[in-house]
Amino acid sequence: MAFYKVAGASEYLAITGYNVRDIKLAKKAFVFPGQRCTIFDMSPVNYTFEVQAMSAEKLPFILPAVFTVGPRADDTDSLLRYAKLISPHDKLSNHVKELVQGVIEGETRVLAASMTMEEIFRGTKSFKQEVFEKVQLELNQFGLIIYNANVKQLVDVPGHEYFSYLGQKTQQEAANQAKVDVAEARMKGEIGSKERDGHTKQNAAKIDAETKIYSTQRDGEGKKAEAKVKAEVKIFENKREAEVAEANAELAMKKAEWQRQAKVAEVEAAKAVAIRDAELQMEVERRNALRETEKLKAELLSKALVDYEMKVQEANWELYKRQRAAEGLLYEQEKLAEGQKAVAEAARFARQQEAEGELYAKKKEAEGLVALAQAQKQYLSALLEALGGDYAALRDYLMINSGMYQDIARLNAEAVRGLQPKISVWTNGGNSGDAAADGGAMKEVAGVYKMLPPLFKTVHEQTGMLPPAWMGKMAEPPVV
Repeated sequence: MAFYKVAGASEYLAITGYNVRDIKLAKKAFVFPGQRCTIFDMSPVNYTFEVQAMSAEKLPFILPAVFTVGPRADDTDSLLRYAKLISPHDKLSNHVKELVQGVIEGETRVLAASMTMEEIFRGTKSFKQEVFEKVQLELNQFGLIIYNANVKQLVDVPGHEYFSYLGQKTQQEAANQAKVDVAEARMKGEIGSKERDGHTKQNAAKIDAETKIYSTQRDGEGKKAEAKVKAEVKIFENKREAEVAEANAELAMKKAEWQRQAKVAEVEAAKAVAIRDAELQMEVERRNALRETEKLKAELLSKALVDYEMKVQEANWELYKRQRAAEGLLYEQEKLAEGQKAVAEAARFARQQEAEGELYAKKKEAEGLVALAQAQKQYLSALLEALGGDYAALRDYLMINSGMYQDIARLNAEAVRGLQPKISVWTNGGNSGDAAADGGAMKEVAGVYKMLPPLFKTVHEQTGMLPPAWMGKMAEPPVV
C-alpha cells in the first residue's frame, strides 16, 4: 500500500522506481508500491586537511585548510547529481572525505606549482581565493558547494625548515640593525665635538670661497639650465613613443582576445543550437511514444473490459450451476443424515434392550449367589452346632470334605521329587562316664569342637571347599 513520506527541514526525499523516469526529489510525497524512497541530509560538513604541496622553487610546504562543503540547495540539477553520486554514501565516510580531499589537494598542488614561495606567503588572500574558485569548479560536477574555506598559516615539511630559517633570518637582521644603530650613535657622539670646532673655520672659508665662485656659478647656471631643458624634452619624447608602443601592443592583445571570445561564442552558440535541436527531437519522439503508448493502452483496456465482462458472465453461470448442484447435494446429504439418525436410534434401542436383558440376567445370577450363600451359611451353622462350636473341628472337616489334605500331600510329593539329599550321621564316641568333664566348664568348648568336623565335611560335600590348614586337616575318605 502507498504511504505518505515527509522529509525534515534539512532533508530531501529521493524517489526511484515505478512511474519515475530517472529520480524524483521532493520534500513530501506519496510512495507507491514498486517505488523506493531514500532520505538524504542537506547539512554541510567540515573537512579538515593538511595539503602537502611544492612551490615553483621546488620548496615543499604543508597547507592546513578547513573546508565546509555541502550540497547546493538552490539548483535542481546539482541536487540531482548529489542524490545520484554522493547521497548513497555517508557524508562522514572515508569515501566522501577522500573524494573531496582528492579534489582540494589536486587543485592546490597545481596552483602552488605555478607560484613562488614568496608569492604564496605574501598573497595568501589571493592564493586562497584562487584555490576556492578552482576547487568549486571541480565540485560542481558532484552537486557540491563550498560554504566556507579557511586556509591556515603555511607549515614547514619535516626536513625542509624554510619558514623557520626565514624567521631566524628576520631575527638576525633585527639584531644586526640594532648593533649598527648603537655603533652609529657612539660615532656621532665622538665626532660631534670635533665637528663643532671645525664648523666655525669651515664657515669662514666657505664665505670666502662662495664670494669668489658666485660670479662663475651664475654663468654656469645659465648653460646648465639650457642643457637640462633639452634633455627633458628628449626624455619626454622617448617616453611618449614607449607609451604609444605599449598601447598598440595592448590593443593588439585585446583584439586577439576579443576575436577568440567571439569564435568561442559562435562555437558555443552552434553547439547550443545543436543540443537544443536534439533535445526537441527527443521530446517529439517521447511525445510520439507516449501517444502510441496511450493508444495501445486504450485498445488493450477495451479488449480487457470485453474479456472481463465475458468471464464475469461465464463465472456467474458456473457459480449458479455449482450452487444448484451444492443445494441438491445438501438436500441428499440431509435425507441421508435423517436415515442414518433413524438407524442409529433403532440400534440404540436394540442395545438398550440387550443391556436391560443382561442386567436382568446378572441381577438374577446375583440373587442366586445370595441364596446359595444363605444356604451355605445355614449349612455351616448347622455343622458348627453339631460339632459343639469347635471351629478347629469344623475347619478340619471342611478340608477333608473338600479334599484339601490330599492336594497338599500331592503338592509336597511333587516338590521333593527328584531330590537326592545326603544325610551324614557323625558320632564323636563321647565317654559318658567322665563325670568331671560332664560337669566342668570345658563341656561347652568340647561341644563346639565336636561340632566342627561334621560342619566342615558338610561344607566340603556341598561346595567342595576345604578349611584352612591352620584349623586342621580332614581325613581322606576310605577307598571302597
